[in-house]
Amino acid sequence: MRRMFAVLFALVFLAGPAFGQASDVPKKRLLLITESKGFVHGVVNRGKKDLCLVERVFLDLAQKNPFFEVDCTQDSRSAITGDNLKKYHAVFFYTTGSLPLSDGQKSDLLGFIRNGGGFGGSHCATDTFYNWPEYGALIGAYFDGHPWHQKVPVIVEDKTHPATKHLGDSFEITDEIYQFKTPYSRDKLHVLMKLDMDSVKNPGKRADRDNALAWVREFGKGRVFYTALGHRDEVWNDPRFQQHVIGGLRFMFGME
Repeated sequence: MRRMFAVLFALVFLAGPAFGQASDVPKKRLLLITESKGFVHGVVNRGKKDLCLVERVFLDLAQKNPFFEVDCTQDSRSAITGDNLKKYHAVFFYTTGSLPLSDGQKSDLLGFIRNGGGFGGSHCATDTFYNWPEYGALIGAYFDGHPWHQKVPVIVEDKTHPATKHLGDSFEITDEIYQFKTPYSRDKLHVLMKLDMDSVKNPGKRADRDNALAWVREFGKGRVFYTALGHRDEVWNDPRFQQHVIGGLRFMFGME
């Protein structure tokens, strides 16, 4: 019996590297762009520091969730090129205004996603590239004001998606809450969560009262995730929001 145990132990020990190969799977690489050409949100203002809050949170999440690694930049012109995008599996925007991309670079970005790359955005990523309709079609909507900056109830529409399955049926959060205009359409987007309009006094602009706060979609062979939350420091430091972002990344990387 002892001999049999020793043999089994030796076999398991020698086979160890084979069983451990899953941990050797290459990490997914994310390019995070936090460039502002319009309003500069506090969470991406580096000030005298090397990194802004959003960058620090992403780097911390990459440490805690070792399926990915992240490179941070506020220089889209240098980062978004056909050659540089080959290094990455996904790109994530926290941006405003018209970033200084040439037509060729815009084509490179769209081609990267259509060919299977992931794309994500938070909050003001929809306050970006108003004069580039293809970008609006990519991200799914454009910003149309923020009537609410308060604690709001949020209804979770998809309780099985990796970005929202930890949030229950609903939750409350304090943040600057966006509303959206064309090209927003549920025909083209899979909405994950929305503002509970029955619990806020301001009716906003939308006659249909449909104020989505996160969605996903496919774009060619690629996957897109957007969350409207993320204005306040407290939100980026909120474990619920961080897990929301991690679930979104897993979707963008094609891991869920």
